[in-house]
Amino acid sequence: MRHLILIPALVASGLALSGCANKDKKAEETVERAFQDVNVVDESNLNDVMLTVADPNEAVSYFTRATKAAPGRIDLQRGLALSLVRAKRNTEGAVAWSKVTAMPGATAEDKVNLADALIRNGEWKRSEATLDAIPPTYETFQRYRLEAMVADANKEWQKADSYYEIAVGLTTTPSGVMNNWGFSKLTRGDYAGAERLFGEAIRQDPTLYTAKNNLVLARGAQRVYTLPVVPMTQIERAQLLHTMALTAVKQGDVQTGEALMREAINTHPQHFEEAARSLQALENG
Repeated sequence: MRHLILIPALVASGLALSGCANKDKKAEETVERAFQDVNVVDESNLNDVMLTVADPNEAVSYFTRATKAAPGRIDLQRGLALSLVRAKRNTEGAVAWSKVTAMPGATAEDKVNLADALIRNGEWKRSEATLDAIPPTYETFQRYRLEAMVADANKEWQKADSYYEIAVGLTTTPSGVMNNWGFSKLTRGDYAGAERLFGEAIRQDPTLYTAKNNLVLARGAQRVYTLPVVPMTQIERAQLLHTMALTAVKQGDVQTGEALMREAINTHPQHFEEAARSLQALENG
C-alpha cells in the first residue's frame, strides 16, 4: 500500500520540477527578448547619432562594419550611402545609393537620394533618368529641387522656373533654393530677376552670405555699384565691396573698380590680403 502511495508522490514531484524548469526557461526567454528589444533601440539611436552629429568619416567606418555583418539590411545600407555623401565621397556615395535602390524595400526617396548623389558626382544624364523613373505622384521638396537643377543644366529655363517655384512652396526654409533659382536667372542674363530672388533669399535667412555675394554680382552686372541694404558684418561688407570692385573691372569700369577696392581694404578690420593683391595688379596695369 505504501508503494502505491509513493508512486503518485514521485510523479507529482517530477511534474513540479518539470513545471519549474519550464517556468525558468520561459523567464530566460522573456529576459533575452527584452535585451534584444533594448539592443534594437540602442542600435537605432546609435544609427541616428552617426547620421547627424558624428564625423562623416567615422559614420562611414561604422556603417561599413555594420553592412558587412548584415549585408541584407537596407537601413544600414542607407546609412552607409548617406554617410558617404556627407563625407563628400561622391563616387562611392553614388555606388552605394545604386545598391540601395536595387534592394527589396527600396523607396522613391531612395531614388531621389541616388539622383542627388549622381548630380554631386557630375552624372547629370543618369540623374535625369533616375528622376524620370520616379512616379509623378511622389512630390517632395528634394525631388523638385533636383528636377530644377537638371532643367537648369539642360537650359530648359521654363521647366526650371516651374520646378523652383514648386520646390519653394514645399519647404519652410526656402532661402537655399531661392539662392539657386537666383543664380539660374543670373547665368541666363536675367539680372533684375536674379536680384529679386537673392533679396528674398536674404530676407528668409539674413546669414546666407552666398546670396549676399550673388546679389552684389547681379547689381554689378547692371552697373549698380552700391551695396544693397542688407544685414552684413564689417568683414562681409569688405568682402562684398571687393566682389563689386572685381565686377566693375570686368564690366570695363576700371576706375570705379579701383575706388571700390581701396574702400574694401579700408573697411576690413584686418589686413585684406586678397583685395590688396587685386589693387596692386590694377595699379601695375
